Amino acid sequence: MKIVILDGYTLNPGDLDWSPLERHGVLEVYDRTPAGQILERASGADIIFTNKTPLTADTLVQLPQLRYIGVLATGYDVVDIETARTHNIVVTNVPAYGVDSVAQMVFAHILNINNNVAGHAQDVRNGGWSAQDDFCYLLSPQIELTDKVMGIVGYGDIGKATARLALAFKMKVLIHTRTPPEDLTPDEQNVDLDTLFRESDIVSLHCPLTEKTKNLINSESLQRMKKDA
Repeated sequence: MKIVILDGYTLNPGDLDWSPLERHGVLEVYDRTPAGQILERASGADIIFTNKTPLTADTLVQLPQLRYIGVLATGYDVVDIETARTHNIVVTNVPAYGVDSVAQMVFAHILNINNNVAGHAQDVRNGGWSAQDDFCYLLSPQIELTDKVMGIVGYGDIGKATARLALAFKMKVLIHTRTPPEDLTPDEQNVDLDTLFRESDIVSLHCPLTEKTKNLINSESLQRMKKDA
């Protein structure tokens, strides 16, 4: 059995071990695969692992031996699911991938934007603080998150983890999700998209890319939001 990893570097830059897969067949690992080499490298494979390398309908129909595609991430829009289904190719993803680290990164950006952490740090290094007459100086307004409204689109594992952090910062949380949740706290509310965009100070997207969610953020949705969101 031939097993091909098309773009393994971002998942394993050298600190992990692919060898357990070798027990199941002949393993070929590529750090990255350019578009022009996808078919060549995937040819004859029974199993393919991909992260962001696309497996289109045109590619899949030329891989008659392929039986399984493992997406090494949460989003699986890189695979033509309908063509895979038609050709009896099993496709899986990693839905619990990076739950806490993604939620943490959300707040890394939120804090950087609201407190201009990077800008102040760089200005200190450039001597800006030393040149001030006062102990405190501000390059931008410092915005407290307490009582701000956090809008979260999608309430899966990552959406829930993000909501928990927002609540820890004493924020109010608005949620829009396909399946209304039953375990919300008093500071969380499930609302329609129009309400979420109108009332949120911050919006974070944690939904899959589908035809319904594609271009969800556009001129119309941005016009509904607060000017200082």
